[in-house]
Amino acid sequence: MQMKLKLTVAAAIAAVAGIALADEMVVKIGHVAPMSGSQAHYGKDNENGVRMAIDDLNAQKVVIGGKQIKFEIEAEDDAADPKQGTAVAQKLCDAKVAGVVGHLNSGTTIPASKIYNECGIPHITGAATNPNLTKPGYKTTFRIIANDNALGAGLATYATDTLKLKKIAVIDDRTAYGQGVAEVFAKDAKAKGAEIVDQEYTTDKATDFMAILTAIKSKHPDGIFYGGMDAQAGAMLRQMDQLGLSNVKYFGGDGICTNEIIKIASGAKSLDGVICAEGGSSIAKMPGGTAWKARYDKKYPGQFQIYSPYTYDATFVLVDAMKRANSVDPKVYTPFISSTNYKGVTANIAFEPNGEMKNPSMTLSTYKDGKKIPLN
Repeated sequence: MQMKLKLTVAAAIAAVAGIALADEMVVKIGHVAPMSGSQAHYGKDNENGVRMAIDDLNAQKVVIGGKQIKFEIEAEDDAADPKQGTAVAQKLCDAKVAGVVGHLNSGTTIPASKIYNECGIPHITGAATNPNLTKPGYKTTFRIIANDNALGAGLATYATDTLKLKKIAVIDDRTAYGQGVAEVFAKDAKAKGAEIVDQEYTTDKATDFMAILTAIKSKHPDGIFYGGMDAQAGAMLRQMDQLGLSNVKYFGGDGICTNEIIKIASGAKSLDGVICAEGGSSIAKMPGGTAWKARYDKKYPGQFQIYSPYTYDATFVLVDAMKRANSVDPKVYTPFISSTNYKGVTANIAFEPNGEMKNPSMTLSTYKDGKKIPLN
């Protein structure tokens, strides 16, 4: 009799476990960034933010539509290449992911946004800053970071009003991001009375800037703006030292505002003249930044760059909309993203009708003794 009772209890437990297992639903969230090439350190940092969010969400045992949800990441590498970006966007559409966090670069995010719109999957970027991203008005596109209009204008104001610079040269890498932020900076600096003494162009793969910098040196600028990423900026700073341009102030957007640029610059004196801007507050001023960063550093030692707090929050914003809609179906929950009012690690997140973040903040930083220091 006792043996029979044990078997009955075991069968009941197994049946309950079977029901629980049947009621669990796997929901995949896509992430796209460059995971190879010179921008892989950004991509890894962004992906870490999503993975950390998914781990935290799974620990919460989220229930949506009566089912316990197990979130999984579907990670893709776009290599910072627009063609690869659209290819992986289509791949994520075909895989029927519930939503996407990404991409990193404006040049990949803008063409990918059309793909996501066509297949009805929402995407949130915490890194791509070109204002053109939200101009088509797709209801599937969202950004939780300040765009280049804010970053370029903020840097121009600092260069002219605070530092009183009069002659500035502008360089960009011809990408959607680099060209966009450089154009905003040049326009605003000129409107504030600065002379744009030279405009030069390079690529996001270049390593030798001696010809460009030599041409700029002959114009005697007191500032140089670079629209591009840290791999090129770090090399440029080293070459500025070689040409005796160490005392010229060097400006750039969030693409150069990383910890990695310290390594790439390899002790260049010009690094001390860098002033860069990034969307959002410094970690210390984010509502949950300090505690979150301590957890991140423990989980991913030495990998933090810049955007991972935003990809972390972007993941939670997607899931917050799913909870409020009580559905993981993109067709059902996507409209709920527009009414987001989420207290994230980075900020209180809410959206304008076009998918831009309401009241985004901006931080200016410089580098001193090999460390990144916020200026505001």
